[in-house]
Amino acid sequence: MPSISNKGNSMPQSPIRKLVPFAEAAKKNGTKVYHLNIGQPDIKTPQIALDAVKNNSIEVLSYARSEGSDTYRTKLANYYGMNDINVTANNIIATTGGSEALLFTIGSITDPGDEIIIPEPFYANYNGFSTASGVKVVPVISKIENNFALPAIEDFEKLITSKTKAILICNPGNPTGYLYSKEELEKLKQMVAKHDLFLIADEVYREFTYDGDKHNSVMSLDGLDQHTIMIDSVSKRYSMCGARIGCIVSRNEEFINTALKFAQARLSPPTYALLASEAALDTPQSYFDEVIEEYQERRNILISELQKIEGVRVANPKGAFYCIAELPVKNSEDFAQWILEEFHHNNETLMVAPAGGFYSTEGEGLNQVRIAYVLNKEDLTRCVEILKVALEQYNN
Repeated sequence: MPSISNKGNSMPQSPIRKLVPFAEAAKKNGTKVYHLNIGQPDIKTPQIALDAVKNNSIEVLSYARSEGSDTYRTKLANYYGMNDINVTANNIIATTGGSEALLFTIGSITDPGDEIIIPEPFYANYNGFSTASGVKVVPVISKIENNFALPAIEDFEKLITSKTKAILICNPGNPTGYLYSKEELEKLKQMVAKHDLFLIADEVYREFTYDGDKHNSVMSLDGLDQHTIMIDSVSKRYSMCGARIGCIVSRNEEFINTALKFAQARLSPPTYALLASEAALDTPQSYFDEVIEEYQERRNILISELQKIEGVRVANPKGAFYCIAELPVKNSEDFAQWILEEFHHNNETLMVAPAGGFYSTEGEGLNQVRIAYVLNKEDLTRCVEILKVALEQYNN
């Protein structure tokens, strides 16, 4: 029998999706499952984007340009300009989701055996993207005690070797919701300039910031044009996860030209999704104002209710729509499976994402879960009630 590759065997399972069979079984048994496990917003997609797909005169659904159309990238550059990011269409490559943007980026700047330093916990798929590229993730641990703030620069520098090619951050963070300050980004700027590294920032949650705090982009850092690479996506901003349109943004011409070769190899991003994404850029500010107000209220309810449960510790997110909660259990993966397989409260239960999969350090995050507050406020309150009862039963 032919053998599977070591790379294939090393690919990690998604901590977000691997519990799906247990959730489906619970539903078949008549149990309602509240999904707190995945960042799928329930906010409506802007109608202007949906109409662009419904109402067009396309007769041949042809390939798009590998880097995305001029009109889309120019319009996108204008959007960034309104957010203190001065770039042109030539600095942008449209991709099939932020995931492909990360894969193209890693492929363009690393060789097998190279290393990327990432503060953990981090978006679980960073592990998969790195494994697929033969690259080693070197984690630097951030802690729930200080809300998952940027680790000390000394902790980064201890890990830098001749194999280190980049620092990768997610800002605001998935799964932590942490929002990096301008001062923290300045520290990273000085370090990557000193060691001649790339600074990659996954900024797909840029719109989702709370308490009046402002998002600061790595693309706004002075004097770092050759080092900074931004990853972005329409998925969360416009509640268009299924469109699968992302982008790479960089002023480093050699990097962009290299990434374009990867884009050419996969031909093009999806044409209809590009149409929808271009139209979405005309979404009025009022849409975002309402969305941010809604998510801030959801966050406040979730955090305040979680803090009432004995033995639960939770970080207070400043952005995105996730939080990390530490539960009074030894293994959150066992608990997450048990709550789907063996528990219900009035015929209702929860699906959460065990946080161990958001770490690459063995043994970290085993008693933590990531909760996505993408449900309405009434459902979130009910979810915490279910969690409280489940923890009481699980620990007795």
